[in-house]
This record gives sequence, structure tokens and C-alpha cells, in this order.
Amino acid sequence: MQELHDAPLAPLTTFRLGGPAHRLITATSDAEVIEAVREADDSGTPLLLIGGGSNLVIGDKGFGGTALRIATKGFSLDGTKLELAAGEVWSDAVARTVEAGLAGVECLAGIPGSAGATPIQNVGAYGQEVSSTLTEVIAYDRRTRETVTIPNAECAFSYRHSRFKADPDRHVVLRVRFELQDARGLSAPIRYAETARALGVEPGDRVPLADARDTVLKLRSGKGMVLDPEDHDTWSAGSFFTNPILTDQDFAAFRARVKERLGQEAEPPAYPAGEGHTKTSAAWLIDKAGFTKGYGTGPARISTKHTLALTNRGGATTEDLLALAREVVAGVREAFGITLVNEPVTVGVTL
Repeated sequence: MQELHDAPLAPLTTFRLGGPAHRLITATSDAEVIEAVREADDSGTPLLLIGGGSNLVIGDKGFGGTALRIATKGFSLDGTKLELAAGEVWSDAVARTVEAGLAGVECLAGIPGSAGATPIQNVGAYGQEVSSTLTEVIAYDRRTRETVTIPNAECAFSYRHSRFKADPDRHVVLRVRFELQDARGLSAPIRYAETARALGVEPGDRVPLADARDTVLKLRSGKGMVLDPEDHDTWSAGSFFTNPILTDQDFAAFRARVKERLGQEAEPPAYPAGEGHTKTSAAWLIDKAGFTKGYGTGPARISTKHTLALTNRGGATTEDLLALAREVVAGVREAFGITLVNEPVTVGVTL
């Protein structure tokens, strides 16, 4: 294991923000991960897990404990069964499954971060979620101090949520297993309307795997959602807020406020989200509340490509970012009565 003291954490995050860690350990094997976690637990030292750093907002004062960077490697295909080490780069793994002719995660192309983070957030985009193909999570249980295998049914997956997110201090993901599909070079059925339009097909159709992946990458790039060190629109955590899910009663009240504010012809986005619930669009809310693309005058601004991404234009601090986020949350609440929830994990700070 590599060990550093007073180590900068900003370079390990896609925001490029945050102060140093008192101690930074880089683990390259499951055994090293477990050893570092046990040592921190035994000594009562605060522990911060870092994978790809694409979902972290670290305070300017940094982290006063041990930051553990999980840099394990491992990509294994056995027929349609895929196993990934937690430290594998997710976007690279998706590319390799497409090259292998296997469907199931091709529309999750270009999502930054590590494989081990995908079950925590139940990562999803363009009509796919990892919970649809994930079969098992291999994790170290900090409570029982043993390695456990957790099947999909026990992960409590929901929209951008899981048991791992609900109880973040219990499990450390080591490996993730998936069951993909051999559809003779074709994708899974295209579920997302925007993707179907870009591909020139109907929702439910299948297309060549590479076409699905390439189309998703183009869509994401157009929104600044594919990492590019030269493009400050990608100095972000992707979508900063989750799409609100409202009860039917709350959605009716929200719809009435939309019509009052924007006119009787206005209709907010609405998507089924289970019995008695409707999901609406955080990006739409932000835009209609007056926070358009490129909003802001300081070093932290809304992306010029997508209203759902808050970005570091260079030289920003975490406090600059949080000030912008709070302004957006307050503005949307005032306009529409909905309180947006941040998707990235905050460390040493709160929104």
C-alpha cells in the first residue's frame, strides 16, 4: 500500500475541489482494502473511501482522518457473467462488454467513476440502471468484520439509492457481479425516448451494441457529462441534484404552481414512478426557476451545456460551489415548492 500524509484530495475528484487528507492510503488489492479499513476501525480513525471521485464534494478544510483510495483491478468475463473489481474504471468496463458483444450496460457508457460505486448510487442513465443486471455485491462488512456476498434482492435498490447508501459506514464494496445478455451483437431494448430519437428507432427496439454506446456518448458529451480535462463543463459531479419523486397530491399542487407561474398551457415533465408517485425533472425545475445554462458570475457556475451540472470553472473553492447550490435550491423551492436533493456525497460540509 502507498501511504501519504497531508495529501491533496482535490486531484482525486472530478470537481477538483477539497482540502487535504491527514493520511491517504492507496490500496491495490482486496486484502489491502480490508487491512486499511480494519486498521481505521480498530483505532477509531475516521475513514473516507474514494473510488473515481466523481460523486464527492469535499470541504475546503479537507478530511482529518484516513482517506482510502480503492485502486483494485479485475475484469473477468465467463460467458455472460461479468465480475469487476471495485477500482475498475466503469466507463472502460462498459466499453469492454460492448466489444465482447454483451448487452445490459451499454447505455451506461461514459459515466465517470469506479465500478464499486455503481451499486451504492444504483447508477442509471438513458433507460438503464445497474440494478437491472447486477446479481451480487462482494463487500467487507465492517460490523461483522467479514467478507460477505449480498444478492441483488438484498441490496434494497431504488432510484439512485441502495442499502449501501442508506448505511454508508457498514459495507465496503470489493467486487460487483453482473449477468449480461448475449443478443447476437444487439443492445438491450432501447427504453429512453431521447436515445431512441437519436438512433432513429422506436422505444423497445434493439440496435447494434456499438451504435447504442456511441449514441449515448454523443448525448452525454453534448451535455458535458463525459470527462474532458480541457472542458470546464466536465469539472463537475455530473447531475448535482436527483429528479424529485412526488406523491400524486404533491404533484397536483406542484402542477398548479407551474400553471400559476408559467401560464395555463404550461405542463411540467411527468414520469411514472410507482403507484401513487410521479417523477419530474430537476433540470427543468432549475431552468424554469431562472437558473439557465452558464448561470453565475464566480468560479463556480452552472454548466453551459446542462442546467443539472454545477461546475468548477477553475480556481473555485468548495464554498463557492455550495453557495451556488444553495442559491439554486432556494430559488427552486421559492418558485415551485420543491426542495432539490443533492446527489453527490458531501464530506465535511452540508448543503
